[in-house]
Amino acid sequence: MKQFLLAVSMITGIGASQAALADDALKAAIAGQQRTPANTVRDSARHPYETLNFFGIKPNMTVVELAPGGGWYTEILAPYLRDNGKMIVALGDPAVSKGAANFKQKLNATPAVYGKVEMGVFAPPAKLEYAAKGSADMVLTFRNIHNWTANGEPAMKTLFQSAYDTLKPGGVFGVVEHRLPAGKTQDEKASTGYVHESYVIKLAESVGFKLAGKSEVNANPKDTADHENGVWALPPTLANKEKDKAKYQAIGESDRMTLKFVKP
Repeated sequence: MKQFLLAVSMITGIGASQAALADDALKAAIAGQQRTPANTVRDSARHPYETLNFFGIKPNMTVVELAPGGGWYTEILAPYLRDNGKMIVALGDPAVSKGAANFKQKLNATPAVYGKVEMGVFAPPAKLEYAAKGSADMVLTFRNIHNWTANGEPAMKTLFQSAYDTLKPGGVFGVVEHRLPAGKTQDEKASTGYVHESYVIKLAESVGFKLAGKSEVNANPKDTADHENGVWALPPTLANKEKDKAKYQAIGESDRMTLKFVKP
């Protein structure tokens, strides 16, 4: 019995040690010099450590980031996954998309950090060719869903289905998005940049995902989501320039939902 308990204790200790190392690796990636200074100052609003921990990321995972934008999260994920996992960025075709071509240049400029990052074509609704089916442990998207809603609900379901199909059983689809209060109307194009949390959950569940959890780590109760020029009135965009600038700066960045879905 003592030998059994000792073995269990050793296994538990190894598991805890591995978790601590993974945790340290994530902290190191967030604190790393590879990050753009303008990105690091937003950590207090975007909470990368808490967000990625909530999604359950591990350094040996295959992770897809849909529409990485300027690479805010890619700067953290790429070095974190470099040695033991795989990072796939899903964006437009660099041959036809200036944004994708610029992103490819960013990756190529620092091969020590981004040399192992793979690129897949993600140009909804026409092309969703970014990773093999059943190949990923995690698919992530940050503040992008409002950009895709204008394609219509059938196209949105196809997009969510592609994320579902890309994941292994038990895989995680992590979503961060500007949140529209339930009492406000979401138009078909989500033109304010805000969407209902219930809308995202409904789409995900319609293709087979199960909601595994919600986090308020990216919540901002000061954001009323009714600004002139929508979410872009808030930092960091400040679309209204000097008009009510102090008010928007006092509000801070948007109120955001943070949702974790699992493929059964």
